[in-house]
Amino acid sequence: MAKAAIQEKEQVKQPRSVRVVLMALMIAMLLAMLDNMIVGTAMPTIVGELGGLEHLSWVVTAYTLATAASTPIWGKVGDMYGRKGAFLTSIVIFLIGSALSGMAQDMNQLIGFRAIQGLGAGGLMVGVMAIIGDLIPPRERGKYQGMMAGVMALAMIGGPLVGGTITDHLGWRWAFYINLPIGAVALAMITIVLHLPKKRSSGKIDYLGAALLTVGITSIVLVTTWGGSQYAWTSAVIMELAGIGVAALVGFVFSQTRAAEPIMPLHIFRSRNFTLMSLIGFITGFVMFGAVLFLPLYQQAVQGASATNSGLLLLPMLLSMMVVSLVAGRVTTNTGKYKVFPIVGSVLMVAGLFLLAQMDTETSRFTSGVYMAVLGAGMGCLMQITMLVAQNSVEMKDMGVASSSTTLFRTLGSSFGVAIMGALFNNKVTDIMKERAGALGGKAKMESAQLDAEHLKLLPKPAREAYEFAVSSGTHSAFLLGSIVAVGALIAAWFVKEVALRGAGPQKADDQPEDDKPAEDGAAGDAARGGRTVAESV
Repeated sequence: MAKAAIQEKEQVKQPRSVRVVLMALMIAMLLAMLDNMIVGTAMPTIVGELGGLEHLSWVVTAYTLATAASTPIWGKVGDMYGRKGAFLTSIVIFLIGSALSGMAQDMNQLIGFRAIQGLGAGGLMVGVMAIIGDLIPPRERGKYQGMMAGVMALAMIGGPLVGGTITDHLGWRWAFYINLPIGAVALAMITIVLHLPKKRSSGKIDYLGAALLTVGITSIVLVTTWGGSQYAWTSAVIMELAGIGVAALVGFVFSQTRAAEPIMPLHIFRSRNFTLMSLIGFITGFVMFGAVLFLPLYQQAVQGASATNSGLLLLPMLLSMMVVSLVAGRVTTNTGKYKVFPIVGSVLMVAGLFLLAQMDTETSRFTSGVYMAVLGAGMGCLMQITMLVAQNSVEMKDMGVASSSTTLFRTLGSSFGVAIMGALFNNKVTDIMKERAGALGGKAKMESAQLDAEHLKLLPKPAREAYEFAVSSGTHSAFLLGSIVAVGALIAAWFVKEVALRGAGPQKADDQPEDDKPAEDGAAGDAARGGRTVAESV
């Protein structure tokens, strides 16, 4: 008990080297999140130089697919062979993909190099979360939630601005080259300062499970990406992909029951809290990325905002998310209580989405900003708490797969959210344009479903007013659907059990329900499993 108490004291006193490691982890996290934001702004210039407009969507899709498919594999490799080596490898692969993307001579090369970049990005997010899980006990981890939320806000706000500036002054290739010096700094800091126990598993990677999961995820993401855009939802291509995806995932689940070292051990889902947090994470991803897509579109098309500063349009939501996440983390650290945050966060998320669904052509920017702040507050309660509780629900040996699984569900949720809310939005806009503007409206819709304020001024007044009404109606439908889906997160949050966070001090044997109790609790339990204190790890 005395040794455990000393370890607890050491964990509370964070040495300077831990802060250096956390800074390096935040830089790596920024790399993964910032990339798509910067590249998205540079895409018109890229297409203008390389051509291949018909392959434009694949520049993003190849990156997304590779990231989603590799995420669970990175988590398992880290658990088996050591997190530091896996994380450093993922950074190197990401930087190689970035350098190659910057040197691409045609669109096909760029798509292939973006896939390499995505493979590395899959390990960046998982590595950050899993290493933090190793270094910081859950009770103390809440203090760093504000940092993670701040990185996310910085990426979403700064990405488009940085991308536009780099493209205008340095050229689009520097949208990729900019990753190299930033990544090199993170690579050097982690190599020098981070010291984790080395692992060498006698087991082999579950290649069959990895292949089935990759096929399943790829098929499902392609269904959500292509459905309703390149192909009709009922087309043979979409039906075949859906069938392949379902069959592969069923095969994957079956293979995990037989594999010696499964990619995603099914026993982690025996924990009620872990399963509920995976569901909440999926719904949060569904809602959040839908909001990020449609809010700037609404403000540009209906409220006449500039597309150049599109990232700043999300400021009320992102600042609210960052502040609330910081407060939630501090409260969790000080009290050890967290169940209130998934419940309150889900309520605010439902309310914020319902309020956003009420926006029309007369809604002011101030009013929409208030609505966004409500949604952001809900996100702030949920974004990091889901990862914290999920990690607290598994043994230390499964920290990597827990982090990767939670990240994967959030990624899949965002893919489904963008696809389903996007299909609903586009259908609504198309129908109203045909109804209100006739042939003129149909022509405007064909030219672009996302006209900005500058191009809207060039349309005849009837078509412009019809389009503004159509976009506000489409936004209403998309956010109303989001609020209905978010109710699922509220229901799931209600059934979360308040399991004592590891590192929260002495615990009684009956403090945790049997299905949510890791093998051993507290700092002493972590040490027994081969974990180390923060002071020993750096």
